[in-house]
Amino acid sequence: MAARWRRGVDLTAIRILGTVAGLALFLVAVRAYDRRRVSRLGLIVVTVLCLGLVILSLRPSAFDPLFGWFDVQPGDERRLLFVVVLAVLVLFFLLLGVQSEADTNERGIRLLVEALGRERFDWARAATLPEGRRLVVVSPAFNEEGTVGQVIRELPAELDGLQVIAVVVSDGSEDGTARVAREAGALVTELPIRRGGGLALRVGYEIALRLGAEVIVTIDADGQHLASELPVMVAPILAGEADYVNGSRLLGEFERESLVRHIGLHLFSRVITVLTGRRITDPSSGYRAARADLLERLVLKQDQFWTSEILIEALRQRARVVEVPVTIVARVAGDTKKPGNLRYGWNFSKVIVQTWLR
Repeated sequence: MAARWRRGVDLTAIRILGTVAGLALFLVAVRAYDRRRVSRLGLIVVTVLCLGLVILSLRPSAFDPLFGWFDVQPGDERRLLFVVVLAVLVLFFLLLGVQSEADTNERGIRLLVEALGRERFDWARAATLPEGRRLVVVSPAFNEEGTVGQVIRELPAELDGLQVIAVVVSDGSEDGTARVAREAGALVTELPIRRGGGLALRVGYEIALRLGAEVIVTIDADGQHLASELPVMVAPILAGEADYVNGSRLLGEFERESLVRHIGLHLFSRVITVLTGRRITDPSSGYRAARADLLERLVLKQDQFWTSEILIEALRQRARVVEVPVTIVARVAGDTKKPGNLRYGWNFSKVIVQTWLR
């Protein structure tokens, strides 16, 4: 008798909770609709689900035909379990629909920003460049007016018969990054909003390919990479020994940012080495060089934390990847754009897994 009484109390509590949850969710949906945060279709779907939840809570017998159709007999909470499973399935398909719509919108925004970036490039200035073989140095930049000028000025005008052309992609900068870069001699494009170094780099790569580059180098705009080491970066490619060159601070010299990041660098190095079967010492280095025909074949999707993606993609294409020692120095101006250690580690790991699973 006591067990039956407790069961009745539990069921009553569940019904009250279901009724309150249904009404609360409906009110939240109505308020969101008034603020134009959900569509009319979304409001209708939520209303139907909330109405079903309230009816199920107040009058479960109304669903007897549904239970009978699935041959769910009363007793031992079988019907309650059936309702829970059904609710999970409904939520799963709703989440799938929302995610699909979000992915479509995200892709549309990405393509629009990339198109605007290509359109806003200094094509008129590029048309005045002398003919000849070209090496394009791409530098994504966000609010780097204090350093980008010096980075561009330190680049050589020519290297082993290749004309060196600097391309700066201002990633929605809110300062004078674009102006300073142009004054220093770079060709510049400005993205309308900040989307991350990965998207900025893709825009820079597309521009470099249109400029007829034979070799494309990426260098940070914050001054942490040395332009004087550019010959070291491209030497294996020009010698026909590599398709892709990764600048490694662990093979060269660097000023350690923090113990956590240093440990993370070694950890990610091990992970990528295991996943790809190639020994990589510095997967997060932004100092890279590649043959233009290799970059044309790579599938790059990440807007941020792009360094591991491009490296894994190059290895997937069976490119000849070589690491060379480089020097990484501390920035002398501006603030770091990297997130906190936990967020950085999580997102970097996610990109590695997503790229490897393609």
